[in-house]
Amino acid sequence: MTTYIYMVRHGDSLRTGVDEWTRGLSPAGEEDARRVTACLRNEGINALYSSPYLRAIHTIADLAKVLGQEITLEEDLREKVWMEGNRQLPDEDLLASLQAMYADPDYALPGGESNRECQARAVEALQEILQAHEGERVAIGTHGLVMALMMGYFAPEYDLDFLLKTTKPDIYVMAYSEGQLTGVERLIVKG
Repeated sequence: MTTYIYMVRHGDSLRTGVDEWTRGLSPAGEEDARRVTACLRNEGINALYSSPYLRAIHTIADLAKVLGQEITLEEDLREKVWMEGNRQLPDEDLLASLQAMYADPDYALPGGESNRECQARAVEALQEILQAHEGERVAIGTHGLVMALMMGYFAPEYDLDFLLKTTKPDIYVMAYSEGQLTGVERLIVKG
């Protein structure tokens, strides 16, 4: 019996403010969310989960409305805590920080999580979803790095190079059979 997980990376988000929890979608991100709905509305989604961060929730909220389903918020699907106070990492520091974090999975910025810590909590949440929804199709509103770390747990090719090639929004359908990843397909979110 195959279970399908639709990893839905959020749409374009606002870069104002410092709180990762409440950063919502930009006007372009709101359009991205409509495109995600158009892409997934006929996929037979049985359940919706999301990171508790607003940009992830808002990316699949219209899909939930169209499907008449609720979104289950899962704390452990949140994006990596980059630094103390859960502030966003400045764009100019992002690539160097990511390179250091992928070179040493135990490396963390002050007050932040390491890749290993983030991956462990997110994969545990994903495995619980897989067990609860065996044979079903589940969409997860997520973020770039935590998505890449979850996918990388099951297959090493989902690494930093993969992360850097993802887009906002982006959708990857992961097929699982008996807890093992058996395939991944990228869905094109058309504009």
